Amino acid sequence: MLSEAEVDLMDAFPKPLTDEVVQAADIITMGCGEACLLLPSRRYLDWPVTDPDRTPIAVVRGVRDEIDAHITELLASLPGT
Repeated sequence: MLSEAEVDLMDAFPKPLTDEVVQAADIITMGCGEACLLLPSRRYLDWPVTDPDRTPIAVVRGVRDEIDAHITELLASLPGT
C-alpha cells in the first residue's frame, strides 16, 4: 500500500521511542501521549488518525494520505524550508 505512494520501506524497521530519542528530538508527532517523556522544551504535535488495523484498504489509503498531509505541512512550517 505504501509502495503505491512510492515509499520504499526495504530498510525500515520500528524504532523504540526511548527517553534518549525524545530528548534528542525537536518535535514529537503522532500523539505518543503517556508513552513519551514529556519535556517542556519540546514541541508535541498530536495527529489523531484512524487506526488502520482491520479496516478496508480505502480507509488505510486515507490514513496514509492524511499522515502525508501532516508531514508536508510540518516540513513547510520549519525554518529554512
